[in-house]
Amino acid sequence: MLNVRNIEYRGGYRLWLQLSDGAEGEVDLQPYLEGPVFEPLRDVATFAQARVDPEIRTVAWPNGADLAPEFLRGLLSSGVAAA
Repeated sequence: MLNVRNIEYRGGYRLWLQLSDGAEGEVDLQPYLEGPVFEPLRDVATFAQARVDPEIRTVAWPNGADLAPEFLRGLLSSGVAAA
């Protein structure tokens, strides 16, 4: 089962991710912060509170927003990730 092992906030809406399949890289999530649950994350200070949720093992925020590891893996694979 794919999960997020580590993250590091890199400024703006960027996170460095390390996934359980060995993939890692930096992603810019700004284009994906749409909808009511993601609206609070448009505030950079709130976005910067990203963490790995210990239960669901993916990126999550205190307001309950989270992103599926498979979605994040897709971003890394698609070239959206920054080197």
